[in-house]
Amino acid sequence: MQIVFLNTLEKTDADQRVISSQLSICERQGVWAVLWMEGEQAEGNPDTWFEGTSWEEMMIAFRLGIARKLGEGYTPIIDGMLEERRTTAGSFVTMLQCYGELHANQELFQSLREWRRTKAASEKKSAYLVSTNRMLWMISAFVPHTAEELAQIPGWGNAKLAAYGEEIVEVTSRFARETAFPLQWVAEKLDTSAYTGWLFKQKETKYKTQMDRHIAKKQILLANQQGGTLEQLEEKLELTRRELMDRIEQLEQEGYDLEPLITRELSEMPEEEQQLVWHALSSVGDRYLKPVLQQVYGSSDASELGKPVDTLYEKLRLIRVRFRRNSADKAV
Repeated sequence: MQIVFLNTLEKTDADQRVISSQLSICERQGVWAVLWMEGEQAEGNPDTWFEGTSWEEMMIAFRLGIARKLGEGYTPIIDGMLEERRTTAGSFVTMLQCYGELHANQELFQSLREWRRTKAASEKKSAYLVSTNRMLWMISAFVPHTAEELAQIPGWGNAKLAAYGEEIVEVTSRFARETAFPLQWVAEKLDTSAYTGWLFKQKETKYKTQMDRHIAKKQILLANQQGGTLEQLEEKLELTRRELMDRIEQLEQEGYDLEPLITRELSEMPEEEQQLVWHALSSVGDRYLKPVLQQVYGSSDASELGKPVDTLYEKLRLIRVRFRRNSADKAV
């Protein structure tokens, strides 16, 4: 097996001894392997982080493993394996995000979550569109008492300030705080080792998400070829049907042909009904499905349809995939 990359990483243990480990990427006849040999293990059998023919999957496994080891305190002899350019302003933003997660006032955070849940329900939108958890952590850590202070929280722009600022301040003003605005003090007060560990944890999460998406992609394409169903994929991948449909639409946009899977899923839907959906997509457009649902079925109200709305939307999305592919083929 040919070694195409090799690096040594070191860390100091509790007894101040230096542990030296090696990380390598090897290749033999088109098969890639990512190997980790730790301490005395270097003389024996290495841990295999990845073995297979996919370069993309190999690189994700490589980066995920590095992020984990750097988070454990290892330092590479040759640095830059996960190098990502960051501006000074960007670094300060991540410091604020890190401080927010590490020093969140849990009572205030829960009050903000309850506010978000109520607001999302009243506006009929997903909670994360009102505010992310990361944003609520920062607000609960820094406890802004005025709109001007709230505006200093990164990511809380003018639109959110106008829409929710007064309500947020009403919640936060009930809580005392020990810090002050502006927030430049965070750069000095934030523990360096905690910040470094937090950064590597973000990278680990990022690469873990990439790996999960890659595995899901492989499973969907395999099911497409081998006669699988959405129900089977839902159980195997532990995704919601909506998340699964998002992945299918993304794969179609990337150029994969998922017609076999679509045909199986629409097999019990009458051809006449499918044609009505097709004509509706042609007449009202394919960006939004609610007008299509109304045109085909006369309503979008679940109580009037007599069928599960989620199931109908899933069928509409599958037909829309066909419709868009057909439109793209005609445009070529």
